[in-house]
Amino acid sequence: VQLQASGGGSVQPGGSLNVSCAASGRTFGVDVMGWFRQAPGKEREFVGRNWRGEILDYADSVKGRFTISGDYAKKTVYLQMNSLKPEDTGVYYCAAGTINSRSSSLYQYWGQGTEVTVSS
Repeated sequence: VQLQASGGGSVQPGGSLNVSCAASGRTFGVDVMGWFRQAPGKEREFVGRNWRGEILDYADSVKGRFTISGDYAKKTVYLQMNSLKPEDTGVYYCAAGTINSRSSSLYQYWGQGTEVTVSS
């Protein structure tokens, strides 16, 4: 399974960005697609996940500001980020797996990461 992420960029605080991710290859059994991020000098952290296109889960730090959507059948997922804050800055990674979890260690497949910078 290969994950291709795109989007991201730089924006001022309060702005919006969108990142997308598409899975290809042997995607049968891949039921969860999630987003993680890693800020400079910090550990990778959970942002949100989409389980079988039906169940959405978000980290408290982004709840109400970020929205995950996508097409489960096509194994694509989008992350719409609104009301961005400087602390949202980091590299955002798309991940996919078969186990519904917030733990990054349980995701078998990872995209290359895309940078998001929120700064005035």
